[in-house]
Amino acid sequence: MRVKKRSLDELRPIKIKPDYLDFADGSAFIEIGKTKVLASATIDKKVPPFLKNSGKGWITAEYSMLPRSTEKRTIRERVLSRLSGRTQEIQRLIGRSLRAVTELGILGERTIILDCDVIQADGGTRAASITAGCVALALALKKMMEEKIIDQMPLKHLISAVSVGVVEGKMLLDLDYSEDSSAEIDMNVAETDTGQIVEVQVTAEKNPFSRNKLNSLLDLADKGIKELIQIQKDVLKKKSLLFMAYGREGEKK
Repeated sequence: MRVKKRSLDELRPIKIKPDYLDFADGSAFIEIGKTKVLASATIDKKVPPFLKNSGKGWITAEYSMLPRSTEKRTIRERVLSRLSGRTQEIQRLIGRSLRAVTELGILGERTIILDCDVIQADGGTRAASITAGCVALALALKKMMEEKIIDQMPLKHLISAVSVGVVEGKMLLDLDYSEDSSAEIDMNVAETDTGQIVEVQVTAEKNPFSRNKLNSLLDLADKGIKELIQIQKDVLKKKSLLFMAYGREGEKK
């Protein structure tokens, strides 16, 4: 039995609060069950060296977990003077996901930094970071348009992410920590509002699995992501950002 009698294909309760911070260029606070993540966007007037004089912008991410986001205190990575492999992987995943849905040429030579801070972790923190990060990014881009820094919306699509897996032989959507830690198959999927996959991370923790099971897990993830993207749309609509997918030419579809 899942917590609160949640069905196998049911997301945990979700709340997204936009513009959570007063000073960030865009921000969003997300709660998915007991997992809580704050995503904030910063517009920087420079790009990495490899993009200088290219006319293109960049989107990157930083991810961290607060010491008491977990049951036992997590040591701050700055104390260790290095980022863990897990942190580096998640940061790259968030950055790749958001760049995949953004027309970087419209940004000009500017970088948008997404800081994703885990306040409380109960599974699915990387997925929550992508989902909240997309909202924070959209709000930062809206600010750029309002301030006449750019003249069209660079965000082509909304993107969200969710975890799925197999626990005790059953396929589950949106795993909490107890489920994730005992999963036989663990998978994270990032997908756009048009159903296009940006990234799939999947591991057989115990035994190999079939392509049919992979397809079934992808279908389950697709169901959850559609629900998450609808929540994103509802939040952005309330912020006067009637966002639907944008084509590469900037024309609303």
